[in-house]
Amino acid sequence: QAQVVIEIKTPEEVRRMRKASQVVAKVLLELKSRVKPGVSTAELDKFAENLVREMGAVPAFLGYRGYPATLCVSINEEIVHGIPDPKRVIREGDIVSLDMGAVCDGFYGDAAVTVAAGEISGAARKLLDVTSRSLDLALSAVKAGARLGDVSHAVEKYALENGMSVVREFTGHGIGRHLHEEPSIPNFGKPGSGPLLKTGMTLAIEPMLCLGRAEVVVKNDGWTAVSADGSLAAHYEHTVAVTDEGCDILTLLS
Repeated sequence: QAQVVIEIKTPEEVRRMRKASQVVAKVLLELKSRVKPGVSTAELDKFAENLVREMGAVPAFLGYRGYPATLCVSINEEIVHGIPDPKRVIREGDIVSLDMGAVCDGFYGDAAVTVAAGEISGAARKLLDVTSRSLDLALSAVKAGARLGDVSHAVEKYALENGMSVVREFTGHGIGRHLHEEPSIPNFGKPGSGPLLKTGMTLAIEPMLCLGRAEVVVKNDGWTAVSADGSLAAHYEHTVAVTDEGCDILTLLS
């Protein structure tokens, strides 16, 4: 296996990433209160783009590999990369994943959250709780001297203990001057395996879990990834910097 080169950021570069990441955190916070039955995913996207630009940042996803929007909005069985559409209207009981990145001073931040629209089922609530908690557990495995496999394993172990399946086709990633950098961060793996984490590495960690099986199908639009069995999926993500003690969560609203 070829040696993966993972870039170490200087404290100044981490500061610039925090700036971009705080834009993402603020926009996602605003969006969460706007996820309601009757709202179209295109309305959310327009709002997100305007707010990102107002805050002096640039949407990271817009035009990325041809992606047509600022936001990815993935509903129910959609796992990631749902394209906003004026005709796609959120309904009572939906779970809505919002994924977004921003660029500031040449550095990226990226985060995601899954939000309930109105009253959701007990099974959907459990999926959200388990996916969110699996991200917390992954973050608590991050520190200088740990292995990337420790982080991946934390997600997988908690998901499986709670009867959820882990999407394998999509992974977290390094982030910094580019939206996607080395390393790739799967949500499954062996503890003690993989690259050694060092202070100054910056990672986007993003568990994606399904209530049913984890096989994925990409729709005809070439972007929207759905669970093959139609089961509900959830997605949470933070951008973090590795520190000696643990991790600095750059996309946590400060």
